Amino acid sequence: MTQVIRAAAQLRDKVAGWKRSGILVGVVPTMGALHDGHLSLIREARRHSDRVIVTIFVNPMQFNNPDDLKKYPRDEARDLALLEAAGVDVLFAPGVEEVYPDGFCTCVSVSGVSAPLEGAFRPGHFDGMATVVAKLFGMTQAGRAFFGEKDWQQLQVVRRLTLDLNIPVRVIGCPTVREEDGLAMSSRNVRLSTDERRIAPVLWREMQAAAQAIRSGAEIAPTMAAARERILRGGYRSIDYLELRGADDLRPVSDLSEPVRMLAAAWLGDVRLIDNIAV
Repeated sequence: MTQVIRAAAQLRDKVAGWKRSGILVGVVPTMGALHDGHLSLIREARRHSDRVIVTIFVNPMQFNNPDDLKKYPRDEARDLALLEAAGVDVLFAPGVEEVYPDGFCTCVSVSGVSAPLEGAFRPGHFDGMATVVAKLFGMTQAGRAFFGEKDWQQLQVVRRLTLDLNIPVRVIGCPTVREEDGLAMSSRNVRLSTDERRIAPVLWREMQAAAQAIRSGAEIAPTMAAARERILRGGYRSIDYLELRGADDLRPVSDLSEPVRMLAAAWLGDVRLIDNIAV
């Protein structure tokens, strides 16, 4: 049965006991509203860890839009049932006051890799994310942490954070889990209307087509411009970005001489979807 812990001190005591017995601890940080993508991370954590902690915390620091924070889906009872079925040992679900007590005034900021793309369109988002991830690593004391590749930029920020601050956790990226029609699984997908859900896979399909064309030798700039046009014609309201970037440092690229990701963020109605694929 999954134990629910809400106090960091209680969690640290439990993990300390595990570690004294030589037990390897893995953590899957989430904001809840769990889906099969999260469950795939948990399965990977169970393969590589003796004990698995899943954290659920809707972090107010990483929402630059208060309305988005208010609308973020929350259902702890449903999430807990999924965690128990998945064999998770501990659900760590702290309240806001546990994570950000009175007088809290520290912010972790990772420059460079956090600046473009999501960093440009969501000011402060990665500062909030990096701060809470650093806190969750400290609270859980896990040796391994599992993140989905769907949030590719987030994964690179976390890797940079742990490297720069010498945090003793191995960050493991896990492949994006998709619906049968290619849509990347996301907690925000539940906010799509029936018509929007039908349109949503257009983003992934056009990214795949553009990537294939570029791999086959097509010029990058006109291929990307054509993909943007087709995504908008397919029903998306607007595109924040659709770009090729270096896979590790997210610097702009003009060829395929290094590992490259295609990253996108686009609006379908009032829902913002993100995705990325290797090129």
